[in-house]
Amino acid sequence: MVKRIAVGEPADLSASDALEAMAEGALSAQALTEACLARIDTADPQVQAWTQVDHRRAVFEARAQDRRRADGLPLPALHGVPVGLKDIIDAKGLATENGTPLDAGNRPSEDATIVRRLRDAGAVIVGKTVTAELAYFHPGVTRNPHDPERTPGGSSSGAAAAVAAGMVPFAVGTQTNGSVIRPASFCGVVGYKPSYGTVPRTGILQGAQSLDQVGFFARSVEDVALAGELMGPDGVDEDCHLNAGPLRETVLSEPPLTPDLAMVETPFWDRAAADTRDGFAELLDVLGDHGTAAGLPEVFGRGAGWLATVMAAEMGRNLGHYADRDPDQVSATFKALIEQGRSIHAVDYLAARDMQAVMREALDPLFERFDAILTPSAPSEAPRDLDTTGDPIFCTLWTFCGLPAVTLPLLAGENGLPIGVQLVGPYGQDAKLLRTARWLARLCAANVEESG
Repeated sequence: MVKRIAVGEPADLSASDALEAMAEGALSAQALTEACLARIDTADPQVQAWTQVDHRRAVFEARAQDRRRADGLPLPALHGVPVGLKDIIDAKGLATENGTPLDAGNRPSEDATIVRRLRDAGAVIVGKTVTAELAYFHPGVTRNPHDPERTPGGSSSGAAAAVAAGMVPFAVGTQTNGSVIRPASFCGVVGYKPSYGTVPRTGILQGAQSLDQVGFFARSVEDVALAGELMGPDGVDEDCHLNAGPLRETVLSEPPLTPDLAMVETPFWDRAAADTRDGFAELLDVLGDHGTAAGLPEVFGRGAGWLATVMAAEMGRNLGHYADRDPDQVSATFKALIEQGRSIHAVDYLAARDMQAVMREALDPLFERFDAILTPSAPSEAPRDLDTTGDPIFCTLWTFCGLPAVTLPLLAGENGLPIGVQLVGPYGQDAKLLRTARWLARLCAANVEESG
């Protein structure tokens, strides 16, 4: 029997289900896009996930995808899928304001590489989502869709909230420390940060070039695997040299062997809330023989300090001109970062950079034994505090090492809000990591169904 997707409310569909419905002719790209735009009109006055939405252009792009299907042309991988872009990513026809009044009205003349690839893959660009100031810690206006008094995380706050609120099924953000994984955890969606050097950053605000990586938000592991169409070198970003391979095909296949996961508390376990610790204890019970507590080499206790050194030094160099141009137009948090970055000695910066490769190699024995590391995405559910974007500490080590990471909304905190479960894989093995994540999500879903 041929499976047919029940469309219902189009804005609630995952990207994968929407693609299947459009391929079957049960849904048009225009109807999907208009449903998402209607959801934005209804929900965004409270959530405030968007800096700008181009209704007219989005519908125009959707109609173009419908004409393509009507003409019998092959459908591209993201045919008609509405997408939100973090507002540090250039897109022709839209402003890139980088979360600062100093860039108000800035309109790029070219698409970022990631945007060009999205368009080529048939995606519909809906608009720009809120970022923390210059993609650092000072929060924007976005609120958590689960509780408007709580932070959505950051710096990709609007992207995560837009997906969580059903405004778009897919969004693009960036991560320099925890800016994809943490907001995905707080907002209860799937977030994926690929291996460093997998996605070109051409046309995206440069913060810390040794750490910055494009990332993705969606409603399922299958959905974030669609990002595979957007990966690979562009010949401009010199740090982008890796191709993750056929992500979606691998993710949809069954693991040849049942995965074994290493539950790693990290040296910062004391910052995990009690409900997070309890949730991971229960998760280990569900995994049984396929989940094992494991430790990290002692050197990892210093990793957060090394990332802070690299990030401050590089952001001080790349973004310091904003503080110089008009100190009154940037936050005290940002000014402190620039001051810190400019005070770092070259020998300390270079020593911290050296440790990126050392720490990545130190994980080789763990990955020889286990398929992935299992660890929290954030210390707790989203804090009830709109003046913070939350603590990124459970992302820091993996970002510093450039490893791929994915967060799944598998746990709930004491207030019933999401707590993400993060899986981290070996460098460059993104497809295997996402396949393992899909296996874990299905295992947990089956356990809930069996116990409930």
